[in-house]
Amino acid sequence: MVSAQQSLLSPEEYLAIERLADIRSEYHCGQVVAMASANRNHNRILTNVSTSLDIQLKNRDCNNYSNDMRVSVQRGERYLYPDIVVTCGKEAFEDDHSDTLLNPLVIFEIISPSTEAYDRGLKFMYYQSIEPLQEYLLISQSHHRVESFYKQSDGAWGYRSFNNSAEKIIVQSINCFLGINDIYHKVVNENP
Repeated sequence: MVSAQQSLLSPEEYLAIERLADIRSEYHCGQVVAMASANRNHNRILTNVSTSLDIQLKNRDCNNYSNDMRVSVQRGERYLYPDIVVTCGKEAFEDDHSDTLLNPLVIFEIISPSTEAYDRGLKFMYYQSIEPLQEYLLISQSHHRVESFYKQSDGAWGYRSFNNSAEKIIVQSINCFLGINDIYHKVVNENP
């Protein structure tokens, strides 16, 4: 029996297809991987965080994007879709389409049991290669827990964890605050 070999796409081929696609897919060194759909809790958390950031960044030279802002990693070897990405200052895009960001400052991922290993492992490793990135936050959709990874002055990544409902998370690189209660407002969790 002969197995069919999947042909690899160039970054240019991927981008041409992705810009016309109805569903989002990540790109990994020629291979395209369809992304899973999100559930209610994921969408509530995304809305809560994005709204809070938008209000706090309103009068500053910063933007936050949800879901559909593609990020180029490792010079186009990978294209990923963070749940939320924040920029400050002049945004750098890969081309004139302005849909593939090169310089995120902060990235948020909302983790589920099916995405947790990838988001904290390989995906975080890929994101660390983005020079301007200063903070990476993981928000659990099944527990009231936020983990913050932040780049220190020596380039190493520090770590903080938040799970107390009264705590406020300081996103230092953009000087924003996120309360645990605000993040999980209207989220129905089995394991708070």
